[in-house]
Amino acid sequence: MSTLPVVVAVDGSRDSLRALDWAVDTARRRAAPLRVVHVRQYHAWTQPGAPVVVPPDPEADWVLAAARTHLEGPSGLPTTEYVGLDGAIGTVLAEQGQAAQLLVLGSRGRGGFASLLLGSNGLAAARDAECPVVVVPRPGRKVEAAPETEPGPRVVVGLKVDGPDDATLDFGFAEAALRDARLQVVAAYPWPVQTWAAPEDVVPPMIDQDAVEGETLALAEGFLAPYRERYPDVLAEPFPAPGDAAGHLVAASKDAELVVVGRHRRRLLAPARMLGSVTNAVLLHAASPVAVVPPSPGEE
Repeated sequence: MSTLPVVVAVDGSRDSLRALDWAVDTARRRAAPLRVVHVRQYHAWTQPGAPVVVPPDPEADWVLAAARTHLEGPSGLPTTEYVGLDGAIGTVLAEQGQAAQLLVLGSRGRGGFASLLLGSNGLAAARDAECPVVVVPRPGRKVEAAPETEPGPRVVVGLKVDGPDDATLDFGFAEAALRDARLQVVAAYPWPVQTWAAPEDVVPPMIDQDAVEGETLALAEGFLAPYRERYPDVLAEPFPAPGDAAGHLVAASKDAELVVVGRHRRRLLAPARMLGSVTNAVLLHAASPVAVVPPSPGEE
């Protein structure tokens, strides 16, 4: 059985070339082939009487030529193919995820890729792709200082203790194993806890934060146990954190190899695919590459 490729989207911008470098390294680690894709957006139809728009010649694609040139020199490149496609960028990229183990995008680009993280194309790919999508940010993003951690490579994964996502945890452990990195598991819990009472009702007793944190840690340890057995060489450290999950994940992204977050499961009253507010915020602000992992088919 052939190994599915790592697919990376390029458009000639520096951001897409950074994504290309990240994808090359990841394909090497996964012993996977690399597929470099340029999606050329053009109108496939015209108004009556207007000039006919001819799709560009794939062999004359300067974006793919630039990608080839960028990869010239270093030895040990994975098996690489270059593919030019035509159509709506977000849709075509999501379709590429059907036959990929990973889809890699730059955070910004030129033309149809402008403001990928904020615009519709990148969000559509991260929302709709069947495989995990990694968005590589521009260097130099400023984030708030995170609690000090031990030096060395580190992968960060978000854990919802009230609804853990098996696909996200498995991807985080697998990436930490591939990168010989520690796994920092951020388990946020609501704080302060809101208590509401009618004017004549008795206000509930104060909730002990240490008890809530201890319970969160115990739940996290229980969820991590089977993955520690599956990945015995990965040191996984749960970090209970009060309040905003997105803020803690963004802070932890400083100097991290990767931040791993899950995509929302579909809900009965909201059947459309969604990224979720935490995932959106992490994509917008994290200093490291961000992997958005879809739920396993059974969970979605």
